[in-house]
Amino acid sequence: MKLPWYIKPGNKAIIALSRLGLRFGAKGPVILTVTGRKSGQPRATPVTPMFVDGKQYVAAAPEAAWIANVRADQTATLSRGRRVEQVRVVELSDEDARPLLRLLPSLIPGWVGFLRQGGLVVEGGPEEFEALLGRMPIFRMDPA
Repeated sequence: MKLPWYIKPGNKAIIALSRLGLRFGAKGPVILTVTGRKSGQPRATPVTPMFVDGKQYVAAAPEAAWIANVRADQTATLSRGRRVEQVRVVELSDEDARPLLRLLPSLIPGWVGFLRQGGLVVEGGPEEFEALLGRMPIFRMDPA
């Protein structure tokens, strides 16, 4: 998937604003920080969590760099402004991810436009998101 040009500078801006203490609301992006599997350095990326049945989940854009890091070390932090939470990151099985992928366009509508630009969906309905099963992982963020 080719990322839109604005993603990297936009991510840097969101991370910088978050480090200054800005929060983006209950449904806005948070900063996921994972240890780099090769560098050992912290790697931060904005993600937008979705909440289903009292649990917090994060979808990953196909081939996002942070996926390999979180698979190597299932611990991370989620930052909302200056509030930092340690989490254990659990990748869902395809069976468990399927219903969440179907919910994703309604819970986080921003994914529709993002994946349209990436050429992965046309309309952005639940069926198209479900078809990304196996390519678009979903992770549950459990309190550590």
